[in-house]
Amino acid sequence: MSNDVIGRSGDADRAEKSVTGASRDRPERAGPRLDRLVFSATAIGALAFVAWGVLDDEGLASAAGTAQKWVITNTGWLFVLVATMFVVFVIWLAASRYGRIPLGADDEKPEFRTVSWIAMMFSAGMGIGLMFWGVAEPLSHFVSPPPHTAAPGSPEAAEVAMATTLFHWTLHPWAIYAVAGLAIAYGTFRKGRSQLISSVFRPLLGRHADGLGGRAIDMMAIFATLFGSAASLGLGALQIGAGLEFNGWIDGIGKIGLVAIISGLTVAFVLSAVSGIERGIQWLSNINMVLALVIAAFVFIAGPTLLVLNMIPTSIGDYAQLLPTMASRTGASDAAMETWLSSWTIFYWAWWISWTPFVGMFIARISRGRTIRQFVAGVLLVPSVVSLLWFAVFGGAGIAEQSADGALTEADGSVDSNFALFHLLDQYPLVGVTTVLVMILVAIFFVSGADAASIVMGTLSERGSIEPSRPIVIFWGAATGAVAAIMLVIADSDNLGGALTGLQAITTVVSLPFLVVMVGMCISLYKDLREDPLILRADRGVELVETAVDLGTEQHDGEFSLVTEPVVVEEEIVVVEKVVERG
Repeated sequence: MSNDVIGRSGDADRAEKSVTGASRDRPERAGPRLDRLVFSATAIGALAFVAWGVLDDEGLASAAGTAQKWVITNTGWLFVLVATMFVVFVIWLAASRYGRIPLGADDEKPEFRTVSWIAMMFSAGMGIGLMFWGVAEPLSHFVSPPPHTAAPGSPEAAEVAMATTLFHWTLHPWAIYAVAGLAIAYGTFRKGRSQLISSVFRPLLGRHADGLGGRAIDMMAIFATLFGSAASLGLGALQIGAGLEFNGWIDGIGKIGLVAIISGLTVAFVLSAVSGIERGIQWLSNINMVLALVIAAFVFIAGPTLLVLNMIPTSIGDYAQLLPTMASRTGASDAAMETWLSSWTIFYWAWWISWTPFVGMFIARISRGRTIRQFVAGVLLVPSVVSLLWFAVFGGAGIAEQSADGALTEADGSVDSNFALFHLLDQYPLVGVTTVLVMILVAIFFVSGADAASIVMGTLSERGSIEPSRPIVIFWGAATGAVAAIMLVIADSDNLGGALTGLQAITTVVSLPFLVVMVGMCISLYKDLREDPLILRADRGVELVETAVDLGTEQHDGEFSLVTEPVVVEEEIVVVEKVVERG
């Protein structure tokens, strides 16, 4: 993601100015930028987690596993229900009268051209996650479908695999992001508030949004961002480690090797922050997007092109048909389904929720001047189309190769998510080039992602500062790398396959509090929109017209028309003189 877009551009300063046609909350208090309470509490919590992992990794692993099981068993239904609620909520907002409310002044034009806006939305939909799961997830569902759905390896399993993957990567995750993005954009550009998650809660908490209640919300946002970003960085380390092993550069990689990879890339991020080469990282990130498209085009051409083209409409139809079933799955009285949900759907919902402060601020920042209807349409549809095409190419190719000769699974028939993409590329020419390119892509995603996420945590630590101080950004970048390393260390086994369990367990547990925060964001945003000047004027207009019609019907027996005429208003200038007497 572009760091300029997230918060380093001077254009965002206009958010603090008066907004014509919209009410403005009182200015933020002047004073030191660093919120000592928020930063101290979250920093101590992050360091305590790292220390626990270093001193007693088995104890932390046991606690994480126990907590994850409790969350899945007792609140899994809440994740499933609320994720679908977000989809319904944002679509309803876009279709309702609130959809015409602009995220800015009444007459404000979009800050970015539509083409640029879509391009940046595309960049938000790409990253380590798509690189890691592009082949691995559809292939996993094909080889081992969700319980009670289809026979493994059958044509029906292929349809279920693609529909399930799209369920995890299209409307639901982006509706989660849209809730946060809408709330932040509306508060910042329409109401003139600071870019804090707590500022969204002004309609609910009032002045307490600046007190302990608001600070607690910002702390939860920091923790969610920290662990969500760490999970993504952990996936990146797993894939880089798999690439090193696949290319024969090392015999095998365990926990120490994974920690070494994370440490090296974290140092690279810290050096980039200290040397001030943010523009260089942005430049590399933009190149990364192009290279990702190059790899996708290569697989599309070298792989089963016709099958991929056929899979696009088929996957859309299967997704629409199976959506009600997929959106209502829970582990009630079904141990197999509960286990599957903990590794897939609920882990994904928790992962997306943990990323909402980060991605929410990103899409809010680039959407100034858009209407709510335009925002929802862009945020839901553009990344969803990108995901559809990405998984059709990589997932379709993976399923085709596996159906042909079973070349993508391990000896026991299972799918190793870390190696899945490399096994696919091994079936095509230029494998030495493409596998190295994948590792380079993931490494740059790692560095630029840590940079961008750290800016968001810095903003939350410094009272919504548009440009947080460098030491705070560096601290959160280093903390993210350390937490990612610990999340991998607490895995059940000393190998790449087992390391994924540590990421899933911690991410699921930490996201639960912020799930409740996001429900509050929906309520608070709705209260704000009901009192928006545009809506109040529309209501007043309807009221006046209805009154005029009633009066015309009563006085003229229904034979009347409404006309307009100029009204001369005498200007009355009153000068108030204030006399100050010296006593």
